[in-house]
Amino acid sequence: MIYDLTLTIRNEMAVWPGDPQVHLERISKIEEGSNANVSRMDLSVHTGTHLDAPVHFIPGAKSIETLPLELLMGPAQVVQLPDQVDLITAREVEQAGILPGVVRVLFKTRNSYYWQTENLPFQTGFVAVSADGAEALVRMGIRLVGIDYLSIAPFKNSRPTHEVLLKNGIVIAEGLNLNQVQPGMYTLICLPLKLGGSDGSPARVVLVDGPLG
Repeated sequence: MIYDLTLTIRNEMAVWPGDPQVHLERISKIEEGSNANVSRMDLSVHTGTHLDAPVHFIPGAKSIETLPLELLMGPAQVVQLPDQVDLITAREVEQAGILPGVVRVLFKTRNSYYWQTENLPFQTGFVAVSADGAEALVRMGIRLVGIDYLSIAPFKNSRPTHEVLLKNGIVIAEGLNLNQVQPGMYTLICLPLKLGGSDGSPARVVLVDGPLG
């Protein structure tokens, strides 16, 4: 079975406060005499389901098109945390049941409930990873971490967590819809657009229940 974790990019969707709202528009229409239908879009590269590049928080660091493809595909563990968890600290990371040898982990939290309702405004109280939680992920050898809301870091305290992860080469996937996914091991495919020099990119992210093929 294939699970699509990707949020649909559309007008009126929730975006990070201060980022541009999505503007998706059909600019050529067959019914109006055009040869083909053509659309354009205007949005932040951190819209919806997306990946962060190191340069997002580290000046002069690598951009999105340099992320190693081998990290973006392979075995991944979905870990579900209790609804009572408001912040993923080192203690929560260490007690989450991440299996030995796992290098890709996706955190399913109470954030996933947000995706059950369309047009829900941005939620400031989302569950995120603290700086010491990020340090625990580094110690465990994690190479990719995902979260089920629009940032891996707490609202209005985004720099410490991002810096720990990105400086240690950990790929960050944000805005995952894990609402229909049960905890366990899957095959992850997580591919951003190849945007030259960009600090992030929307991505199509799927989980395959079992090995590919």
